[in-house]
Formats: sequence, C-alpha cells, structure tokens
Amino acid sequence: MENKSTAHELANKVKVKFLDWGLIDYQEAWDKQEELFGQTVALKTQNRTEATAIPTPDYLVFCEHKHVYTLGKSGHPENLLLDEEGLRAKEAAYYKINRGGDITYHGPGQLVGYPILDLDHFFTDIHLYLRTLEEAVILTLADYGIKAGRYPGYTGVWLDADQEKARKICALGVRCSRWVTMHGFAFNVNANLDYFKNIVPCGIDDKDVTSLQRELGREVDIAEVKEKLKGHIATLFKMELV
Repeated sequence: MENKSTAHELANKVKVKFLDWGLIDYQEAWDKQEELFGQTVALKTQNRTEATAIPTPDYLVFCEHKHVYTLGKSGHPENLLLDEEGLRAKEAAYYKINRGGDITYHGPGQLVGYPILDLDHFFTDIHLYLRTLEEAVILTLADYGIKAGRYPGYTGVWLDADQEKARKICALGVRCSRWVTMHGFAFNVNANLDYFKNIVPCGIDDKDVTSLQRELGREVDIAEVKEKLKGHIATLFKMELV
C-alpha cells in the first residue's frame, strides 16, 4: 500500500524544472527570467483561445549575483546612499526593476531564488505564495538550529522580530501577471553585509541585516543550503523538481 501511495503522490506533484545559474550578472539573469516568464504568459494567453491547451512550464532558478542594488517599482531612490562614483568604487551595479518592494542588495554568498511558476498549478493567492516562500527559508534556518519568523507588516524572514535586535536574513520581492510569477527571494548565507550599509534596506532604517554565516560564526557551505532549501520548497509547494 505504501508504494502505491507514494506513486500516487508523485503523480499528483507538479513537475518543476530546477535551474542553477551559478554566479551570474544581474542583467543577464533578469533577461533570462523575462524570457521564461514571457513565454509562459504568452502560452497561457494562447491557451485561452485554443481548443487544446498546451501545459505551461514551471521553473525554480537558484543563482548568486555580482554586487548589485535593485530598486522595486514602489521603492524610493533616496534609499540608495551611493552616487555613481560610489557605485563604481564598490564595483556595484544599480537597476530599477519591475518587482514589488523597495531597494535591496544582491551579491556573492547570497542565495537568490527566482521561482517562475504558473500559480494555477498550485494556488492563486499571492499572499500565500509569499508566506510559503518565507516558510521554506524558516525551515531551512531551523535545520541549522536558528529560530526565525516574520515581522508584522513586512515580507521576508527575520530573527528576533519581536525584539529591538530584530534583523532580516531574507528579503522577498515578486512580480505576478496572469498568475505567473518572477523575481523572488534573496537569502543571506555568506553575503558581505557591509554592502547593506550603502542602502536603507527595503526602506527600513531602524532594523539590522544578518546572514547565516554571521549567526553561526562560520562560513556555510552554500551548496548544502541550496539542497536543504530546495527540499523545503518542493515539499511545501507539493512539487517535483526535475
């Protein structure tokens, strides 16, 4: 009976293609995201008029970026505390992009996840989508003995959110069109936290930012973190990564 049950569960899981782009320039990753996102949205639109629908694909992308600051469509440019000369000195790029949220930093040692999912395959609730991504990170941190949670009124994953020493370890910002998602989360594993001093992270000027490395007092194997996080995302979304 157990084997039949397992086979049934696998048959009912959504197959999601996992892609690891490694260390990649932000603009290149954005272009590749937009291509996958645009193809999926176009296919969904086409399916509305075709007698036989073609199944839309789903992707989970992991990567790291070279130093870059990105400003969401509802963000405030003044939250970047560097001018062009300062950006050059930090060897950092700056982009205004089409996700939600304010300004954030991406760089080496930070695990960035871009789920490009057709939420019609999972659930059509963007708030539940965000909470589920947060939960996957919270469970990953628990694997390392770190208790994390949420900060009321904000997206992302926090440590000691109910205390003065509240600090953010993972930021979220997504775009969704026709229930297809892009952009995603940025999880500080071994990130250089000094780069956050050049912005008001996510527009929050009275809270700290942290990393897994800082909390554990040692550098962490990012490949190991990827495997743990992949597992939690797959379980929570009931997906099969292929």
